[in-house]
Amino acid sequence: MSVPRLNRQLVLQNPVRMPDGAGGFTISWQPLGTLWAEVSARTGRETQGEAVPLSSVAYKIRLRASPIGHEMRPKPEQRFVEGSRVFRIEAVVEDDLTGRFLTCLAQEEVVA
Repeated sequence: MSVPRLNRQLVLQNPVRMPDGAGGFTISWQPLGTLWAEVSARTGRETQGEAVPLSSVAYKIRLRASPIGHEMRPKPEQRFVEGSRVFRIEAVVEDDLTGRFLTCLAQEEVVA
């Protein structure tokens, strides 16, 4: 494996569930910190959202590893934000045998 080119700043965010007062909840996003990453597109497709068509693109995001259990180690259901772009994390795997890098498989959905 080649060494990733960590040239993009992404903000790692964690979902926080807040009661909405009607028996349900709303989700707000708490920033955990900024990480440098390499972002590369994998595949894309058009899907139908609830009211509008969506463009869904899969991304591979590589970054320096953090120890398991560390708050800055990405997890599924968290997300990366870069400006107005949002990458929802679906899976996190060790990138190499030395454990120096992680690969996050993420989805970005955009209204088409």
